[in-house]
Amino acid sequence: MVDLKGQYEKIKEQVDQSVLEVIESTAYINGPEVHQFQKELEDYLNVKHVIPCANGTDALQVAMMGLGLKPGDEVITADFTFAATVEVIALLGLTPVLVDVDPINFNIDVEAVKKAITPKTKAIVPVHLFGLAAPMDEIMELAKAHNLYVIEDNAQGIGANYTSKDGTKIKTGAIGHVASTSFFPSKNLGCYGDGGAIFTNDDDLAHTIRGIVNHGMYERYHHDVVGVNSRLDAIQATILRAKLPQLDQYNAARRNAARKYSKAFEGIENIITPTGYCKAGNSICDTCDCHVFHQYTLRILNGTRDALVKHLNDNGIPCGVYYPIPLHAQKAYKDPRYNEADFTVTNQLVKEVISLPMHTELDEEQIDFITKTVIDFVTD
Repeated sequence: MVDLKGQYEKIKEQVDQSVLEVIESTAYINGPEVHQFQKELEDYLNVKHVIPCANGTDALQVAMMGLGLKPGDEVITADFTFAATVEVIALLGLTPVLVDVDPINFNIDVEAVKKAITPKTKAIVPVHLFGLAAPMDEIMELAKAHNLYVIEDNAQGIGANYTSKDGTKIKTGAIGHVASTSFFPSKNLGCYGDGGAIFTNDDDLAHTIRGIVNHGMYERYHHDVVGVNSRLDAIQATILRAKLPQLDQYNAARRNAARKYSKAFEGIENIITPTGYCKAGNSICDTCDCHVFHQYTLRILNGTRDALVKHLNDNGIPCGVYYPIPLHAQKAYKDPRYNEADFTVTNQLVKEVISLPMHTELDEEQIDFITKTVIDFVTD
């Protein structure tokens, strides 16, 4: 699914040298490499504050802690996403409120969010799923009207551009009140272990979060807020520094691969390919930069998705089903408040979605083999 070795080979000399320099310096925690990466990522995102942390799940949790959300507060997020998004809501004693998603782009359905808002609602967590920017103009307008926080889950979308109604482009993660991301190795910007970060343009919130990730300390042994131990180590930071200048190129390579996939599947019955907000049919237009394709995800409409998974695996082609079970149906998050009629899209997607290999090293021969294998199966 991801060729990390091939990607590493292209930056091997820089990575190897920088890792050795960190080891020789012995500045492993909160050292110069971490601070330099923080500054470089702030510049890339055009955001005032980046606070590195240990992983993407911590980033989400710390963002919510920093906002001062209290047990019983309701937080709205998408039913169709990875469990970490709802996991941290529950861990903090907040009340998760899951809503359905858009059938075309898989991102949170704004109309469903509107219906879910109550006097207890305090925040919305849009997920830039599979690397596609969520409808942030509508979400921010809704949040402003109801005095809600917006926490962007940008774990899959780093580097994507959101084009506002006024034509302004802004990086995902720099739009809401606060955002989180993951640097898990398979992410578009991934380290060689775990890592994450929180982004915000709010000075006071950034100050609070910096204390939270470091045991609540701003001065050693002075614990001013309740905190956690969540820090990005310097070895991971130096790897991310090597990769960050390549991120736009990495994302362009993913988009290029996605276009080749979609071109091959064009007109094939029972296959729906991904689309962006450009609404260019069932394809991604040549100028589209709203999608960075953390995953390339098809919908297989004829009920043979699971058989296709087996067929691909039998032919040596990895694939993934993201996600096979809706969050509202997971044992940990079932709630009598939920009505199956409110999750018609998610309940259908979990039966149809399949993600094909997607990474920066995909070549024509691989794409041709993958697409031919899929097409032969669905048209047989």
